[in-house]
Amino acid sequence: MESRIRAALPSDAPAVAAIYNQGIDERTSTFETRARSNEEMLKTIAGDYPMLVAFGENDMVLGWAGLSAYRARQCYSGIAEFSIYIDRPARGRGIGGRLLSALIETAESRAYWKLLSRIFLFNTASRAMCRACGFREVGIYERHSRLDGIWLDVVIVERLIPSNIT
Repeated sequence: MESRIRAALPSDAPAVAAIYNQGIDERTSTFETRARSNEEMLKTIAGDYPMLVAFGENDMVLGWAGLSAYRARQCYSGIAEFSIYIDRPARGRGIGGRLLSALIETAESRAYWKLLSRIFLFNTASRAMCRACGFREVGIYERHSRLDGIWLDVVIVERLIPSNIT
Protein backbone atom coordinates (compact mmCIF):
# COMPACT_ATOMS: atom_id res chain seq x y z
CA MET A 1 0.00 0.00 0.00
CA GLU A 2 1.57 3.24 -1.19
CA SER A 3 1.48 6.05 1.34
CA ARG A 4 2.86 9.51 1.90
CA ILE A 5 3.22 11.49 5.12
CA ARG A 6 2.33 15.09 5.90
CA ALA A 7 1.24 17.29 8.80
CA ALA A 8 -2.34 16.66 9.84
CA LEU A 9 -4.89 19.13 8.49
CA PRO A 10 -8.18 20.18 10.09
CA SER A 11 -9.97 18.20 7.37
CA ASP A 12 -8.27 15.03 8.68
CA ALA A 13 -10.08 15.20 12.04
CA PRO A 14 -12.88 12.73 11.16
CA ALA A 15 -10.42 10.10 9.90
CA VAL A 16 -8.05 10.65 12.84
CA ALA A 17 -10.96 10.27 15.27
CA ALA A 18 -12.20 7.11 13.53
CA ILE A 19 -8.75 5.51 13.63
CA TYR A 20 -8.23 6.42 17.28
CA ASN A 21 -11.66 5.06 18.11
CA GLN A 22 -10.68 1.73 16.52
CA GLY A 23 -7.85 1.54 19.05
CA ILE A 24 -10.27 2.34 21.86
CA ASP A 25 -12.76 -0.30 20.68
CA GLU A 26 -10.08 -2.98 20.23
CA ARG A 27 -8.66 -2.49 23.74
CA THR A 28 -5.12 -3.02 22.44
CA SER A 29 -3.54 0.42 22.51
CA THR A 30 -5.02 2.73 25.13
CA PHE A 31 -6.68 2.73 28.52
CA GLU A 32 -9.24 5.20 27.14
CA THR A 33 -12.74 3.80 26.77
CA ARG A 34 -14.70 6.85 25.58
CA ALA A 35 -14.79 7.42 21.83
CA ARG A 36 -13.39 10.74 20.63
CA SER A 37 -15.38 13.15 18.52
CA ASN A 38 -14.23 14.86 15.37
CA GLU A 39 -14.26 18.16 17.29
CA GLU A 40 -11.94 16.79 19.99
CA MET A 41 -9.47 15.55 17.41
CA LEU A 42 -9.68 18.87 15.57
CA LYS A 43 -8.56 20.60 18.77
CA THR A 44 -5.64 18.16 19.05
CA ILE A 45 -4.63 18.76 15.43
CA ALA A 46 -4.77 22.54 16.00
CA GLY A 47 -2.87 22.29 19.30
CA ASP A 48 0.72 23.02 20.19
CA TYR A 49 2.09 19.56 19.40
CA PRO A 50 2.69 18.13 15.94
CA MET A 51 0.54 15.42 14.43
CA LEU A 52 1.38 13.65 11.20
CA VAL A 53 -0.82 11.51 8.98
CA ALA A 54 0.00 8.84 6.46
CA PHE A 55 -2.33 8.99 3.49
CA GLY A 56 -2.87 6.95 0.39
CA GLU A 57 -5.05 7.14 -2.71
CA ASN A 58 -7.66 9.90 -2.76
CA ASP A 59 -5.94 11.42 0.30
CA MET A 60 -7.44 8.69 2.48
CA VAL A 61 -5.84 8.80 5.95
CA LEU A 62 -4.24 5.45 6.78
CA GLY A 63 -2.80 6.32 10.18
CA TRP A 64 -1.57 9.10 12.39
CA ALA A 65 1.19 9.81 14.88
CA GLY A 66 1.42 12.69 17.28
CA LEU A 67 3.35 14.19 20.12
CA SER A 68 1.93 15.40 23.42
CA ALA A 69 3.22 16.88 26.66
CA TYR A 70 5.23 14.63 28.95
CA ARG A 71 5.08 16.74 32.11
CA ALA A 72 4.18 20.37 32.78
CA ARG A 73 7.45 21.25 34.52
CA GLN A 74 9.81 23.37 32.42
CA CYS A 75 12.76 21.02 33.00
CA TYR A 76 10.93 18.39 30.90
CA SER A 77 10.11 20.67 27.97
CA GLY A 78 12.39 18.71 25.63
CA ILE A 79 10.61 15.42 26.27
CA ALA A 80 7.40 14.43 24.48
CA GLU A 81 5.12 11.44 24.60
CA PHE A 82 4.07 9.93 21.31
CA SER A 83 1.00 8.10 20.11
CA ILE A 84 0.55 6.22 16.88
CA TYR A 85 -2.54 4.57 15.43
CA ILE A 86 -2.98 2.80 12.10
CA ASP A 87 -6.29 2.14 10.35
CA ARG A 88 -7.19 -1.54 10.63
CA PRO A 89 -6.97 -2.34 6.86
CA ALA A 90 -3.58 -0.58 6.58
CA ARG A 91 -1.82 -2.46 9.39
CA GLY A 92 1.15 -4.72 8.79
CA ARG A 93 2.38 -2.78 5.76
CA GLY A 94 5.13 -0.69 7.34
CA ILE A 95 3.07 2.49 7.55
CA GLY A 96 3.50 2.72 11.32
CA GLY A 97 7.29 2.55 11.09
CA ARG A 98 7.38 5.22 8.39
CA LEU A 99 5.08 7.46 10.43
CA LEU A 100 7.14 6.98 13.58
CA SER A 101 10.38 7.71 11.72
CA ALA A 102 8.86 10.92 10.33
CA LEU A 103 7.63 11.85 13.81
CA ILE A 104 11.16 11.40 15.18
CA GLU A 105 12.47 13.76 12.47
CA THR A 106 9.76 16.27 13.35
CA ALA A 107 10.65 16.03 17.04
CA GLU A 108 14.31 16.55 16.20
CA SER A 109 13.50 19.68 14.19
CA ARG A 110 11.59 21.04 17.20
CA ALA A 111 14.52 20.47 19.58
CA TYR A 112 13.06 17.55 21.56
CA TRP A 113 15.79 15.39 23.06
CA LYS A 114 13.67 12.41 24.07
CA LEU A 115 10.47 10.66 22.98
CA LEU A 116 8.68 8.11 25.09
CA SER A 117 5.50 6.12 25.36
CA ARG A 118 3.86 3.31 27.27
CA ILE A 119 2.74 0.18 25.43
CA PHE A 120 0.64 -2.72 26.66
CA LEU A 121 2.91 -5.72 27.21
CA PHE A 122 0.81 -7.86 24.86
CA ASN A 123 1.05 -5.35 21.99
CA THR A 124 3.99 -7.12 20.35
CA ALA A 125 3.54 -5.37 16.99
CA SER A 126 3.94 -1.89 18.53
CA ARG A 127 6.87 -3.02 20.62
CA ALA A 128 8.63 -4.44 17.55
CA MET A 129 7.96 -1.27 15.55
CA CYS A 130 9.44 0.86 18.32
CA ARG A 131 12.55 -1.34 18.51
CA ALA A 132 12.97 -1.06 14.73
CA CYS A 133 12.81 2.75 15.07
CA GLY A 134 15.54 2.87 17.72
CA PHE A 135 13.47 2.86 20.90
CA ARG A 136 14.54 0.85 23.89
CA GLU A 137 12.38 -0.70 26.56
CA VAL A 138 13.41 0.78 29.89
CA GLY A 139 11.00 -0.80 32.32
CA ILE A 140 7.54 -1.99 33.14
CA TYR A 141 4.85 -0.19 35.06
CA GLU A 142 2.98 -2.99 36.79
CA ARG A 143 -0.78 -2.63 37.19
CA HIS A 144 -0.58 0.77 35.53
CA SER A 145 -4.35 1.04 35.19
CA ARG A 146 -7.48 -1.03 34.68
CA LEU A 147 -9.14 -1.62 31.36
CA ASP A 148 -12.58 -3.17 31.57
CA GLY A 149 -11.84 -4.04 35.19
CA ILE A 150 -8.57 -5.86 34.43
CA TRP A 151 -5.22 -4.53 35.66
CA LEU A 152 -2.73 -4.18 32.81
CA ASP A 153 1.02 -3.66 32.77
CA VAL A 154 2.75 -1.38 30.29
CA VAL A 155 6.31 -1.26 29.04
CA ILE A 156 7.99 2.14 28.86
CA VAL A 157 9.86 2.86 25.63
CA GLU A 158 12.18 5.79 25.03
CA ARG A 159 14.40 7.11 22.28
CA LEU A 160 17.00 9.80 22.72
CA ILE A 161 17.58 12.30 19.93
CA PRO A 162 21.36 12.74 20.21
CA SER A 163 21.60 15.82 17.98
CA ASN A 164 19.55 17.73 20.56
CA ILE A 165 21.56 16.66 23.58
CA THR A 166 24.42 19.06 24.22
